[in-house]
Amino acid sequence: MADGEERTTLRPLRPATPRADSGAGPDGPATRLPRPRRPWLSSGRPAADAAPEPPTTEPVPAEAIDNAAGTTSGATAPDRTDRAAAESTPKTTVEKSTPESGAPAARRRRVRFGHAVRLPGPRAAARATRAWSRRPSGRLTLPGVFLLVLVAATATAGALVVPATLGAPRPVAADATDDAPGALPSDLPPTAQVPPPGQFPPPTATLPPGVTGPGTAAPAGGRPSDALAGWARDTGTKVGIDPIAMQAYGYAELVLAETDRSCGLSWTTLAAIGLVESRHGQANNAQLGADGRAVPEIIGLPLDGQGNRMRIADTDRGELDRDTTYDRAIGPMQFIPTTWEEIGADADNDGREDPHNIHDAALAAGMYLCKGGRNLTIPGDWWNAILSYNDVRRYAQDVFDAANRYGQASRT
Repeated sequence: MADGEERTTLRPLRPATPRADSGAGPDGPATRLPRPRRPWLSSGRPAADAAPEPPTTEPVPAEAIDNAAGTTSGATAPDRTDRAAAESTPKTTVEKSTPESGAPAARRRRVRFGHAVRLPGPRAAARATRAWSRRPSGRLTLPGVFLLVLVAATATAGALVVPATLGAPRPVAADATDDAPGALPSDLPPTAQVPPPGQFPPPTATLPPGVTGPGTAAPAGGRPSDALAGWARDTGTKVGIDPIAMQAYGYAELVLAETDRSCGLSWTTLAAIGLVESRHGQANNAQLGADGRAVPEIIGLPLDGQGNRMRIADTDRGELDRDTTYDRAIGPMQFIPTTWEEIGADADNDGREDPHNIHDAALAAGMYLCKGGRNLTIPGDWWNAILSYNDVRRYAQDVFDAANRYGQASRT
């Protein structure tokens, strides 16, 4: 190979039987066929210039066959075999590609990073995701993702629901009429304040049946609060309250001091509510009778949603408020019929829970304020109790001011 191309002759297939003039047996040595060369691997010319030439076959002389069979002497066996193979094989030439021929050799073209542009289809992605979810990393990650989504959904729902809930009116015991729609939380006194208690009723007052105080006994008949008549007359003169109403407020404080010691209710708070709600049973030109009942009955405006009032359809079929269309606040303490049915009391021992009787109404109001384990000596509990009675801030301010005046006046 002098010019970078290998020109060899391929030996034809050996006949089944040797020729008569060859002298070689059928079991002579096999001829090794050379490996075909690739023209583009030639060191002398580029691959684009190489083109296969038409193969040419020359006759094989008898000497080449004899040498291949081992009949020629003076050379080693491998040399004879290689020379025989070279002479006996037909010569194959490769036509070189020249600019004149215009036939370039075929080349294999490769695309770099061809595998990187193959995108998996939806099914392959689903299978990969399912396989990943079964691995330990997927078992830990997927629950975390679901939990994060759940927390985000809960936070979003809370951001939408909580403001609406805060803006909704809370259930109240009395008629929630906003006399000052522009009132702000700053109108309220500091939360560290509660109205001072008034002069306590005498501890020897008679309690209702079933409630016994230390060293007291219930009378055989009559109203238990009559034991406070002297105290109610003296204190009522100082603070400007009818003695009948003062008996009701003082008696309610004594009863709750025995039945709910942790409440700490003072009669000044009840008197302030009675003043704001009905001027101690004298609203609508009413007067308190000797039995404590307001005559005529004090019935508020219909709760029809007008004039900053709540809208409450009739719940008592008109038995308490004489209205079969809407509910109305009733009695000296202005209870809503549904609240009275829940917490009504009998403080005068007449066997009847009457919202128009100031004795029954004052005790029921005290029981309502003490609901939920409130301690009315704590400022926060006191304000929450008043706002639960009537959820109007101006109303709570008026009750605080009145209770503060009564507490200070009773101690003079």
